[in-house]
Amino acid sequence: MANRIVIDPITRIEGHLRIEAEIKDGKVVKAYSSSTMVRGMEKIVEGRDPRDVWAFVQRTCGVCTTVHAIASIRAVEDALGIVIPPNAEIARNLLTIAHAMQDHVVHFYHLHALDWVDVTAVLKADPKATSELAQSISKWHNSSPGYFSDVKNRIKKFVESGQLGIFANGYWGHAAMKLPPEVNLLAVAHYLEALEWQKEIVKVHTILGGKNPHPHFLVGGMASPINIDDAGGLNTERLAYVGDLLKNAHKFINEVYVPDLLAIASFYKDWGAIGGNKFNNYLSFGDLPTDNIRNPESFKWPQGIILNGDLTKIHPVDLTKTDEIQEFINKSWYNYTEGKNKGLHPWEGETNINYTGPEPPYEYLDVNKEYSFLKTPRWQGKPMEVGPLSRMLTGYVSGIPEYKEVIDFALKKLDVPVSALLSTLGRTAARGLESKLLADWGLEFYDKLITNIKNGDTRMASTEKFSPNTWPKEAKGVGYMEAPRGGLAHWIVIKDQKTANYQMVVPTTWNASPRDPKGQMSAYESALIGTPIADPKNPVEILRTIHSFDPCLACAVHLYDEHGKNVSQIQVGGACTV
Repeated sequence: MANRIVIDPITRIEGHLRIEAEIKDGKVVKAYSSSTMVRGMEKIVEGRDPRDVWAFVQRTCGVCTTVHAIASIRAVEDALGIVIPPNAEIARNLLTIAHAMQDHVVHFYHLHALDWVDVTAVLKADPKATSELAQSISKWHNSSPGYFSDVKNRIKKFVESGQLGIFANGYWGHAAMKLPPEVNLLAVAHYLEALEWQKEIVKVHTILGGKNPHPHFLVGGMASPINIDDAGGLNTERLAYVGDLLKNAHKFINEVYVPDLLAIASFYKDWGAIGGNKFNNYLSFGDLPTDNIRNPESFKWPQGIILNGDLTKIHPVDLTKTDEIQEFINKSWYNYTEGKNKGLHPWEGETNINYTGPEPPYEYLDVNKEYSFLKTPRWQGKPMEVGPLSRMLTGYVSGIPEYKEVIDFALKKLDVPVSALLSTLGRTAARGLESKLLADWGLEFYDKLITNIKNGDTRMASTEKFSPNTWPKEAKGVGYMEAPRGGLAHWIVIKDQKTANYQMVVPTTWNASPRDPKGQMSAYESALIGTPIADPKNPVEILRTIHSFDPCLACAVHLYDEHGKNVSQIQVGGACTV
């Protein structure tokens, strides 16, 4: 008989997620993913000036602010046919890259590593042996026995005090933990260093976007003007600082993150056969254009689809075809005008909230009915996984040399086949390997920006078609990009100079959504099937797979009745479904 367990809330994510799983004979046989928080941003922006929408939808998330803003602005620019200056596209790319590098590092060390690293085992580590290990895999400067001895003593004080602080409530001593004490010490030391590093790289956003979080943007380009001699603009000093930040990020990723990733992965190679989605479909919208007309052929992140795990062929994707991408709500707490089982393309999408679930607290979801606030997106009726793994696979299958080089390097280092990528381990590794590429691209785009400026091109914005008087009576567009967690797209319909309809399909919607009318599972639910569980009361294995997607759900919900009275409030740390 199957034993159903509930993890609610899933922690070390952005937002609020509930996972229910049935365990039989030591493995997950059924799984259900439920977002218990609603967003509703699409309703908030209806009737607003399209040029202002980015500032509202950017606040969908307290973490993924940059990507929502860029996707929104691109949707308006697509609808109105606006082409931005090359420098503005480069600046957006640099903001995207800095955001992704920070997000990936924070995810690995601060959200995901504690599924694999036993903090309390650090007390058994030999600092000298840890130093020898560190120096054998990297030339990073903090690698002396004294350095690791100091870190060990810091953790020892935590443990002896009985107050583990940020390391409280972990799965310490769990049978699934396999790292030697010295590797645990190495990982914890770099956990602490990454806390310092991540607050530095976001200064790129402050310089190019004016602030962080929620940098400033502009339909038609960027809001930060280039003026190399003006203290109030992007001058020589500030641009040089951006270059230094990108160089330091390149060093940290190559000398700390990637070596740690491969060292830890070498002890968990069995997870190269666990946690892959069972449909093996991967979707990448593509992003980081090397031209300013957003030609997919110029993207650093390639566009395409892999079907049925066939790593020999890439299928095209078109976000404008109404029969290609649709959202279903048969298992979601929403209504459509034409019924629950009809799929809608986002340009015709509706956001009609209709909660029919049980009043909390409740023991189990009624999965025969609606059980999530996430809609269920499908590509030509098929479930898709999005994220760093999808991007890396798309680049690898497309035969792009830099993708093949970095992936083949990792496969050889770990001595695993390419099929190991289609797993929890592969998903986690893809994020780090992608960071290695991002670090290179950041320096490449920065050099291109400086070259343009030296050649006399300082344009950062276009006023073409910015005035509503130049707009058609009706227009529609789509703005897409690759957020850290995968393909993100915003669709807008503009009528009479106002936002008539707005729909956002975000990465966690693709991955974490409930079953569709055909009964097909999305990535979270599918990937958990077959996962071995050593102790149902301490299911760290479920967290390993779920965290490998880096979930990001709605950060808070305030429910009011028609008189404005607060009915209930749920507040958790975190952000949105990106």
